[in-house]
Amino acid sequence: MKLPDKYGKFGIFGGKFAPETLMSPLEELEKRYKETIKSGMFRKDLKYYLEVYAGRPTPLYFAKSFSEKIGARVYLKREDMAFTGAHKINNTIGQVLLAKYMKKTRVIAETGAGQHGVATATAAALFGLKCDVYMGEVDIKRQSLNVYRMKLLGSNVISVSSGTKTLKDAMNEAMRDWISSFERTHYVIGSVAGPHPYPMLVRNFQIVIGKETKKQLLKIEKKLPDYLVACVGGGSNSMGLFYPFENDRNVKFIGVEGGGKGLDTNLHSATLCKGSPGILHGSLSYVLQNKDGQIHPTHSISAGLDYPGVGPEHSFYKETGRAQYFAVNDNDALKAFHLLSETEGIIPALESAHAVSWVINNKEKFRQNDIIVINLSGRGDKDVQEVAEIEGTL
Repeated sequence: MKLPDKYGKFGIFGGKFAPETLMSPLEELEKRYKETIKSGMFRKDLKYYLEVYAGRPTPLYFAKSFSEKIGARVYLKREDMAFTGAHKINNTIGQVLLAKYMKKTRVIAETGAGQHGVATATAAALFGLKCDVYMGEVDIKRQSLNVYRMKLLGSNVISVSSGTKTLKDAMNEAMRDWISSFERTHYVIGSVAGPHPYPMLVRNFQIVIGKETKKQLLKIEKKLPDYLVACVGGGSNSMGLFYPFENDRNVKFIGVEGGGKGLDTNLHSATLCKGSPGILHGSLSYVLQNKDGQIHPTHSISAGLDYPGVGPEHSFYKETGRAQYFAVNDNDALKAFHLLSETEGIIPALESAHAVSWVINNKEKFRQNDIIVINLSGRGDKDVQEVAEIEGTL
C-alpha cells in the first residue's frame, strides 16, 4: 500500500492537525496538486526546469581517497552541485511552478540554514512571484551570506525574534502569515514536515535524488547499495534518497541527526533518537518535548538540523524498522567537515557532514566490497566563515 493514506497518515503518523482556517487551503492544495501532477504540460515544464535550470541529474561520485580511509566503496550523491548549492531547489521549483499553475501571486517560506530560503527566492524570481522568507534571528546571524543572497534575488527576509529564534519559530510565523493570505499566497514548506499534503508533496518533488542514484549506481556497479546515509533535520533530502529504494529490503537506510553537545544534554536536535510522538506544525510525528508536551529548545552546529520535529514518514520508518537513526555531535561533524575537504577537495555543508561523520565513526563495521552512498545534500561554502570563527582562525 502506497502511503500516505487518504487521511494523510503514515501508519499512526502524519495527518492534518491544523486550525479550521487552514483546512480549506490545505484541501485546495491537495486537490490542485493531484490534478496538476497528472498534467503532461506540468511534468514537461518541471523536467525542463530541473534539467536546464537546476542542473539535474547531479553526479554520483566515487570518493576514492575517502573510500580508502573507510575501507569500503563510498559514493557521494552530489546534491551540492545542484543550482543554489543544495537539494532544496528540487522542491522549490516544483512548488513554485505549482503555485504558478494555481495562479498564486506570492509565495512564502521558512528557512533555517538559508538554503531553502535561497532556493525559494530563486524559484520565485524565475517564475515572477513575490517572495517573503521567515528566518530566525539566530539563523540570520550565523547564515548572513544566504540572507544577502535572498535579498539579492529580490525576496524580503523577515526576522523572527520569538521563541528560540530558529527554524521552529520561523515556521510558526510563516503559518500565521498563510492563514491570513492564502487566497493569493502559496506556502512553500521546505521539508517533509507539516500537515498533509506537504509531507507527500515535498517527498515526491525530492525523490528525483533516489531515482537518479539507483539508475547511476546500477550503471556503474551493476548492483544496489548496501547503505544509504543522509542527514535528517525535517528530513527531505534523506526521504528523497530513501523512498525509491523502499522495497529494496537489502538496502539499509541510515538517517543521521544533529547530536549537538551530546544526547546526555538538552543541547541537541536528535528528534528520532531522543523524542517521542507528539503534534508539531500540523502533523503527528516524533518531537522533542517535555512531559507536558511543551517543545524543547534545540541545538545543532548546523542550522538546517536545528529543528525539534521530523517528517512523519521518517517516524513511520523508525517504528517499522525500515530505517535506523543515529546522532552525531558537533565536534565529530566538524572533523568530518575537514576530512572530506582534505581527502576529496569537496567541502560539505555542516548538515551533510553529520552523514559523513556517521560513516567515519562506523568504518569498522563495513566490508571492503560494501557500497555506501552518502547524500551530500549541500555544499559548505555557507558554513566556512562560521566554522573558521568557531575554530578561532578568524
